[in-house]
Amino acid sequence: MSACLPPESQPTTSDETVVAGGTVVLKCKVEDPDDSSLQWSNPAQQTLYFGEKRALRDNRIQLVKSTPNELAISISNVVLADEGEYTCSIFTMPVRTAKALVTVLGIPQNPQIFGYELPIRETEMAQLTCRSSGSKPAAQLHWKKGNKELQGGALEVMEDSNGKTFTVTSRVEFTVTKEDNDVDVTCTVDHESLQNSERSASQKLQVYFKPTATIEPDPPYPREGEELRLQCEVQGNPIPQEFLWTKEGSDVPLRPNTNRVLTLPFLNKSDSGTYICMATSTMGSVVVRYNLDINDFSQLPTPHVHSTPAPSSGPSQSTTHVTMATASSFTPVAVQDASPMSSSSGTYHAVIGGVVAVIVFLLLSLLIVLAHYLIRHKELIVQLEEDDRSKEQIPDPKWGYSRIWEQLEWEPGLAKTPVPYQTRVFTIGFSIGRSETDGIGAESERARGL
Repeated sequence: MSACLPPESQPTTSDETVVAGGTVVLKCKVEDPDDSSLQWSNPAQQTLYFGEKRALRDNRIQLVKSTPNELAISISNVVLADEGEYTCSIFTMPVRTAKALVTVLGIPQNPQIFGYELPIRETEMAQLTCRSSGSKPAAQLHWKKGNKELQGGALEVMEDSNGKTFTVTSRVEFTVTKEDNDVDVTCTVDHESLQNSERSASQKLQVYFKPTATIEPDPPYPREGEELRLQCEVQGNPIPQEFLWTKEGSDVPLRPNTNRVLTLPFLNKSDSGTYICMATSTMGSVVVRYNLDINDFSQLPTPHVHSTPAPSSGPSQSTTHVTMATASSFTPVAVQDASPMSSSSGTYHAVIGGVVAVIVFLLLSLLIVLAHYLIRHKELIVQLEEDDRSKEQIPDPKWGYSRIWEQLEWEPGLAKTPVPYQTRVFTIGFSIGRSETDGIGAESERARGL
């Protein structure tokens, strides 16, 4: 402020604002000093500088500039106690003065969030409190959930014990959903002392919600004779750890290879039906169904997969339908679906294995018998050839051919009569007439009679 005196002899100053811990520069100017010196004094009317002479021993206060027309000083490491009116004086007749108001901003402390309890259940009300101290003037608080603004309640302002700064408090309430799980709720302090910086606190929400599930087939378009893996995909917090697989119409639980995966190793018609996965967590249970239909067609159309919601009663439910076409040339043996392992696949494999084993056994037995027969037959032929070489050849010139008689051993008391073993006719250079042929026939008849 300047006194109501001619401008050329009246000193001038300006108000300054500084952040606590910063540095402020105070300047005092006069156009006509009238051979007088300028002086700065603090709010307690203590002289800081008279011209270029230091009057108060405070190392934070330094001389910046001293001329007949200007006196400038600086105060570093400003504290809240430095706030007030500083006076610039020129000692003329009368003394002329000017006032400079120094405002010190109190920097707010980092905010803190209170009232959060782990976890919050879905549809429950979350109540959070944000608080920050040390601001001057009182700061403002703002809420965000993710990228969405939240409307907080009325700001509460309380003066701190030093009588200069303030503590501000804000509260917010909202109903949580499962989409809020793992979302950050942020409280931000808005204050002029922060300028381009930001002070905030965040709290990540943990929301418990009921599980949901779907059944994913692998492969997505299975065919008869292939292996089918049904995986129960679940979402929830906490994640379900208990899984129960059943087939509709059977009270016997199926045994998956893992909690989430049920494997049907060799699909056949008896595997058709509705498979049920029930997943359970502390927040409840969910039931999901998978309809598997295997039909015979001469051609293989593209199978279709679609999902429809099932009527809800008790645990939440959903149903997935899959229809598969199979080639009519491939018809595996139907096995009743009674195995607790996985439908009828294990029994079907056992039957096929038994049939194959019996066929192999019969083939091996037949081969052994045939080999034994061939060996015995060969031995008999060799024996006959050896016997043939031991025969005696008896000539018979009457008929023009030779007859081989087998030497036989007879039992005692029986007459030894030669029996023809083999008759060989050799041409000896002349023709045999009809009478000779008849003689040969008679001789043959006589031999047979013997």
